[in-house]
Amino acid sequence: MFQNLDMFKTAMSMARHAGVKQALTSENVANSDTPGYRARSVTSFADLVPDNPRELALRTTRSAHFGHRNSLETTPVETRANSDPNGNSVVLESEILNSVDAKRQHDRALAIYRASLGMLRSALSKQ
Repeated sequence: MFQNLDMFKTAMSMARHAGVKQALTSENVANSDTPGYRARSVTSFADLVPDNPRELALRTTRSAHFGHRNSLETTPVETRANSDPNGNSVVLESEILNSVDAKRQHDRALAIYRASLGMLRSALSKQ
């Protein structure tokens, strides 16, 4: 009955993604005065998860694993082409918005986890 608890896996992946997004935002803010630094962000979580759950392949952690494919890994991407005269492309206003978005995403993941845990506890208590 409880062999497939994908909701917990999805919530955990969403929380990890939010953590990576927050860490990258912090890195951008820390380097906001570094000449030549290029601001980076991560691909949105919705773009990383396929629409059809059957499209999810086994996740591998090392390139030596059979069928290596890290479909849920986040990869930094450049955010804007134009930059300040010193070559820095960090926009602090955008980084603040990214930070707030990461917090919302993390809170949403925790809410999904708590709700799923509540449903699981309820199902187990009625047996």
